[in-house]
Amino acid sequence: MPMKNFDTAQLAADYAKQSPQKILELALEHFDNLWLSFSGADDIVVLDMAWKINPNIKVFTLDTGRLHPETYRFLEQVRKHYGIQIEALSPDHQQLEAYVREKGLFDFYENGHGECCGIRKIAPLRRKLASVDAWITGQRKDQSPTRADVPVIERDAAFSTAEHDLIKFNPLANYTSEDVWNYIRMLEIPYNPLHEKGFISIGCEPCTRPVLPNQHEREGRWWWEESTQKECGLHAGNLIAKS
Repeated sequence: MPMKNFDTAQLAADYAKQSPQKILELALEHFDNLWLSFSGADDIVVLDMAWKINPNIKVFTLDTGRLHPETYRFLEQVRKHYGIQIEALSPDHQQLEAYVREKGLFDFYENGHGECCGIRKIAPLRRKLASVDAWITGQRKDQSPTRADVPVIERDAAFSTAEHDLIKFNPLANYTSEDVWNYIRMLEIPYNPLHEKGFISIGCEPCTRPVLPNQHEREGRWWWEESTQKECGLHAGNLIAKS
């Protein structure tokens, strides 16, 4: 189906209560230039679902250069387990070197994580998404206050341009953390071993820590900042557009 005939708002309403698999089937049916974003955390569930529909699913990950060793090993485990290629997106080395030279390796503790994430995550992601028609994420409404209204399908307000509409699929939007872990345990799919050490939401090593009992999962990310600021920018533009 041509992009101009893909009624995002109507399909978002029609599929709002559908299963993740149905949403993925819709995405895979209508978009050839479709990529799945895999972080090496609990979005292994959406990767597993998509791979079972189409084992040729195209997958990318953001290699910030600051991930945990366990995450790097997990990415390799997933690559071999599913027999897929995982395209690793890296930061622009000149931009990164200039930032580190000027502000050091831990500037984000004093001045917020925005600039570091902008270089290590957002810029590589923007380059990638400029060349695709649609992408799939593992976002869930229960992950943080900023994601409470995440739709299952949307026009990506953060990365679309006047010349290029980008469609974003969030098949797990209505899943809870319990749903995710029931799926992982029931189907015995691989998962990041950091989860066994109290890490729930997993990002870069300096900005991620385990959470205590009854803490929300995003409290382990950028813990020195307010809960309403716990987005790296990958999805923030879409969330702002809805507020």
